[in-house]
Amino acid sequence: MRDMFDRIAPTYDTLNHTLSLNVDRWWRRRTVDVVERLHPARILDIATGTGDLAIAMAHRIPGARVTGVDPSEGMLDVARRKVAACGLDERIGFVTGAAEELAAGDASFDAATVAFGVRNFGDIAAGLRQIARALRRGGSIVVLEFSTPPNPIVRWGYGIYSHRILPAIGGLVSRDRAAYRYLPESVDEFPAPERFLDIMREVGFDDCSARSLSFGIAHIYIGVKR
Repeated sequence: MRDMFDRIAPTYDTLNHTLSLNVDRWWRRRTVDVVERLHPARILDIATGTGDLAIAMAHRIPGARVTGVDPSEGMLDVARRKVAACGLDERIGFVTGAAEELAAGDASFDAATVAFGVRNFGDIAAGLRQIARALRRGGSIVVLEFSTPPNPIVRWGYGIYSHRILPAIGGLVSRDRAAYRYLPESVDEFPAPERFLDIMREVGFDDCSARSLSFGIAHIYIGVKR
């Protein structure tokens, strides 16, 4: 997994925005809307990738300090360059690591975010449990993740796009067709929204809820550490 993301890191942002017709930017803005209302001072951004969500949160939430964690050094290299270009070095820092093995101290963050990364956890429950450990009591987790649309017509169209068009274009531009076959397959295998909410509750979150985006193509999940 780490090697795959290292390989596609140079073209990752361009393909994300192009293949989603920039809808991914809107989804992240909606996620930042949720985080902003929490007024966190310390934010942990898991699977930070190239840092898009971390940068958006730092821009929108004055004074907040964001720590991004990702297992791919290739992705983090891109993130660090973007942060430097934005002049946000003082407020965003990055650490190499996986969700299941967080080096963060207990109760050291006010909020945690994951954008399009939970489905890549080796063990979803273990990763969420570590995030809960790193949050203070009453701290919130906000997860943005793809899902399978419930409407059969939307699901049919999305399936054609994600399994045929996306791998073809993504593979051509990144020269890594396997990576862009894996990404839609990982969405297919991700738990349905209600099951994912159950997992969140099982590992220590209360007041769990899900908000559908774009006809259920993505969801924002929210929970509070009990």
